[in-house]
Parts: sequence; C-alpha cells; structure tokens
Amino acid sequence: MVFHFIDFIRRRSEYGSNHSRRAMETKMSFRFPLMLATALAAWSAAATAETIKIGVTPGPHAQILEAVKPIAAKQGLDIQLLEFSDYVVPNAALDAGEIQANSFQNQPYLDNQKADRGYKIEAVGLTVNFPIGVYSKKHKAIADIPEGGKVSIPNDPTNGGRVLLLLRDKGLIKLKDGTGFKPTVLDITENPKKLKFIEVDAAQAPRALDDVDAAAINTNYATQAGLDPVKDPILREDPKGPYVNLIAVRTADKDKPWVKILVDSYHTPEVKEFVLTKFKGAVLPSW
Repeated sequence: MVFHFIDFIRRRSEYGSNHSRRAMETKMSFRFPLMLATALAAWSAAATAETIKIGVTPGPHAQILEAVKPIAAKQGLDIQLLEFSDYVVPNAALDAGEIQANSFQNQPYLDNQKADRGYKIEAVGLTVNFPIGVYSKKHKAIADIPEGGKVSIPNDPTNGGRVLLLLRDKGLIKLKDGTGFKPTVLDITENPKKLKFIEVDAAQAPRALDDVDAAAINTNYATQAGLDPVKDPILREDPKGPYVNLIAVRTADKDKPWVKILVDSYHTPEVKEFVLTKFKGAVLPSW
C-alpha cells in the first residue's frame, strides 16, 4: 500500500492558502461597502450644501456675517458676501435675483424702497442696531435741559425723524398723528420747554456740542469724535426700536429652508458675543 504523503501535504497547503485568501476576500467584502458609504456620505453632503450670496455694506454688517459663515456652514449653508458701497443697489440686486439676501437696512428704509420701486422683498430676521444718542457737555440728564434750550438734530429726514421720535417717547415733545418714521420739526404739535431745534449735517453734529445744550449724534460720528456711545449719551435709542437692521430676502424665498438656517445661525450666542466684544456697545444685537 502506497500513501501519497507529498500529495496530502500539497493539498493541505492549498487548503491553507485558499482559506487565507477567502478570509481576506471576506474582510475586503465588508470593508469596501464601508469605504463606499463613507465616500458617498461625503459626496452627498457636498452635493446638498447650498450656496447663497448676501449683499452687505462694508464695515459691521460684513464683519458680523463673516462670523456667521462658519456657523451656517455646519448646517450645510455656504455664504458668499458681496459688498456694496451704497444703500440703493443691494435691494435692486436682491429683487433681480442676483443675490439671495441682503443685510444692511432697517424696516423704514425697506418699506420706502418697496413703496417707491415695487420690490417684492421681505424682512425675515432682525440683526443689529446702531442706536442714535443725544449728548451734552452742559447737562447730565435730558431733563436738565432748560426752557428754550438748543438741541441740534441731523438735517436728513431719517435720522432727524429718529431723534424727534426719541424725544417724543420721552415726553419732551408731541408730534402730529400719522407722521410715520420721518417726522420733521414742522410736525411738532407741543413743545412744553420751547426747545429750539437746530438742524445740522449729521457729520457735523459733534462740532455742535459746544454751541448747544444737547446734540443728537449718530453712533459712527460719535465714535469718530472720541465719544463713548454707551456711557456718554444722556438719552439713547432703544436697540429694539423701529430702526433695527434686518435680513431681507425675496418674498418668493422667505419659506425656503436656507432662510431659517441663515437667521438661526445669525441669532446664536457666538455671534452675539462677537458683536458685543468687537464693537463694545457701539453696535447692539437685537435678538
């Protein structure tokens, strides 16, 4: 009887080799779908990320949205900023569909633009305010201004109106009903202290401080003049008032998912902290 040991050993060797190969193939069969799923997930995330263009004016509005971008990106929204040097083009670009949103204006301005130009644009969220303040080198409180005192206000309808509304809300004057957000000195119906209103160019308001009892000064001009817009005013606009800035989108887009992501990303503690730290009270969050 002859035993074929050599053949037996060869078959065992082949068995071991085939077994190892099958084990490796089994491992690869599990690993490949996992790798494929990971790649597909990454591709899917990139494919579903939505890109929007937002029109802003240079300065705080652009700086704040730069802080919003990484927060929105985590939610699949890619924000691209386009800076405009004036207040007219951003709404025209939005209405024409060249951008998907803008962040630079307040509600009264938007309402006027819509009335004048027929834009189908709506506010979807509040952003920040640049509260206008009343300053004085002679008095520590608005109530200390004497009868016949001189008060300078900006000579443009929007900012001058803001000051008159502020004084009305504090009971210093009364205005005609229905004057809206742009009252003028001609709309004053009661002036118990007989205050004398002097209209000056907004940029020149800080220089008027030496010559009047009080001067209303926009935040940017107050800061340039070395005034502290938080500590120095004897009267200051409410940051949640009608002149809060906003995010606007086309009416047709207002219910789209990316709008909610954009507003929610803006209204976060991280962005609020950025605004408070960066601008030190000159710009105030309104959420």
